[in-house]
Amino acid sequence: MAHSPPSTNGLPRTTWSRLTEPQLLAQCEVDTYRASGPGGQKRNKTSSAVRLRHLPTGLIVIAEESRSQHDNKAKALKRLWHALFLGLRDPLSPAITPDAVAALLDYTDARGRDGRLHMSAKDPRFWPAVGVVLDVLVLVEARVADAAALLGVSTGNLIDFLGTEPKVWQEANQLRTAAGHKTLR
Repeated sequence: MAHSPPSTNGLPRTTWSRLTEPQLLAQCEVDTYRASGPGGQKRNKTSSAVRLRHLPTGLIVIAEESRSQHDNKAKALKRLWHALFLGLRDPLSPAITPDAVAALLDYTDARGRDGRLHMSAKDPRFWPAVGVVLDVLVLVEARVADAAALLGVSTGNLIDFLGTEPKVWQEANQLRTAAGHKTLR
């Protein structure tokens, strides 16, 4: 099933990704509801599940695993922040060079001293770097070797980086499928 990316209204992803949590939450429609499933009596009696709909972009995230509405709201905000990098693309110029990519604000600190991408999803630099990596993949029609060259890393390193987080891997494979390539394994 093809998916169309959320609308950015012509604004760069950083319009939203640089907001504080209260600023980002202020742009959301917040719904609370009763989550179904296991969790005991309290879960079925209180509206602790949270759905955030980011009005400017149309992104929707949910969190319902905690019995605390406060915890679920915090988890949903974190997921929304991740979704900004996963789902919103900033178009890059076809003439962009590896040096210009390396200088992009969300990518400048992503590579280690050895020039490789190797960070966990818990690293605060990870999700912004994911945004740039996916932007580059879109630019080069999801050709991994071409993306790696622009990002200044090896093809193997880029594939390893994409595999760090299942949602990143899934998005990269959706981009590859949409461009007519085989999925990464």
